[in-house]
Amino acid sequence: MIKTALVSFGMSGRVFHAPFIHLNPNFMLAGAWERSSKNIQSVYPGVTSYASYEEILTDPSIDLVVVNSPNDTHFAYTKQALLAGKHVVVEKSFTVTVEEAEELAALAVQQQKILTVYQNRRFDADFLTIQKLIAQNKIGHLLDVQISYERYRTTLSPKVHKEQPTPGAGVLLDLGPHLVDQAIQLSGMPTAVFADLRITRSVSVVDDYFTLILYYPTHRILLTSGMVFMQQGPGYKIYGTKGCFLKNRSDVQEDLLLAGHKPGGDNWGKEDPKNYGTLSTDTDGVITSTIIESERGDYGKYYEAVAAAILENKPVPVTPQEGINIMKVLVAAKKSYETKQVVQL
Repeated sequence: MIKTALVSFGMSGRVFHAPFIHLNPNFMLAGAWERSSKNIQSVYPGVTSYASYEEILTDPSIDLVVVNSPNDTHFAYTKQALLAGKHVVVEKSFTVTVEEAEELAALAVQQQKILTVYQNRRFDADFLTIQKLIAQNKIGHLLDVQISYERYRTTLSPKVHKEQPTPGAGVLLDLGPHLVDQAIQLSGMPTAVFADLRITRSVSVVDDYFTLILYYPTHRILLTSGMVFMQQGPGYKIYGTKGCFLKNRSDVQEDLLLAGHKPGGDNWGKEDPKNYGTLSTDTDGVITSTIIESERGDYGKYYEAVAAAILENKPVPVTPQEGINIMKVLVAAKKSYETKQVVQL
């Protein structure tokens, strides 16, 4: 069994990591570093509430460390864990610079430990459905792709570190990694990036809105996210030479986890039919629209792949190079905003 410790037991640890680690028979949840509130033992009796990171790093029985702390701590905590001989799952964003990401990737190779970035949105029902339609050639060659992650929150997040003017704060490094990762999964690395970042809430001091245009030889991908969308439109608008697919962002897993439901069972990750997307195709000038049943979302697949990587030497679910590529796009986006120019990659 892979004995695993979390760097934090806030919302990320409680909702996205601990439930899947706890229920996967290949893992043993050892505990979490809890700086102030001590909550993990009330949810998982028998685990350890660590008083310091050093306790985790010096425990020879810990195999895997999940670095799910604020973005600007990812580099230091991941480096420490790798040097201590631990495998590492690091939350997005991987780091805050490309150079940091490249250093960690090289260190993981040197230490002969697995390093993988947590990109759970690859396992959303929405995105899995889109990938299936593309694989079935239902959409054809991509012409225009629009992916958005829209929220409506006029107040500041209770997660204070996300709202302070630090190198890791702001929506570009919070939700941007999800959208950029999905774009790269669909089309590979773009050739260039243009970006607009804004502060739209009067209470905010960090970017809370962005639009990125990713340039490809045959198409464009538009990524948008922000906190001022009172009414949300389709999260995915995929246009191709054979058809288009429109779908609301409606994966149910996060809501279920926040409500305290345990993952698993045949119905886990299944969407309500009212949230299914629509595929439209043109046959000799006649447009036909079909409701497409969503694939079943399953974040547990991520940790299944982590276990296989550690125990069977299989590929990690998200490679360090994929994490580096995401950082290259995000850093280029920042440069584009600052210079008001298209930045080549």
